[in-house]
Amino acid sequence: MAHFASATALSSDPLAGVRTRRIVALVLDLILVSILATVIWIALLVLTLGLSLFLLPPLYPLIAFFYNGLTVSGRKMATPGMRALGLEMRMHEDGARTPFINAAAHALFFYVSWFFPPIFLVSLVDSEKRCLHDMLAGVTIVRRS
Repeated sequence: MAHFASATALSSDPLAGVRTRRIVALVLDLILVSILATVIWIALLVLTLGLSLFLLPPLYPLIAFFYNGLTVSGRKMATPGMRALGLEMRMHEDGARTPFINAAAHALFFYVSWFFPPIFLVSLVDSEKRCLHDMLAGVTIVRRS
């Protein structure tokens, strides 16, 4: 069986420009998650009259986790930033839609990777342009066909 990410299994060069598009999509998604987290943080702060101040610091990672998990496992198979740049996430082995657990794990592995920046260099040597967190979550990012 042909591997999903091979050029024969997909339309013309689904990996062309993926790294650059992923970086721009990441910036867009970080902006969206930041806005969403700020709005929720202020709303909870006002609703609890400031009593939730000490419980709110972990709000951003929690929102980012569910933002990625729910949007990527949804019917459009991409975060809003990924959709804007014409990308989608699929399971690496068979190209199926990514389940929530894989999408959420991908986000978790991605944010943990920020503590070890050289890990991002893996995509420069991988023939399928996959990052280490993609490999750990069993997913691949391709251009929409």
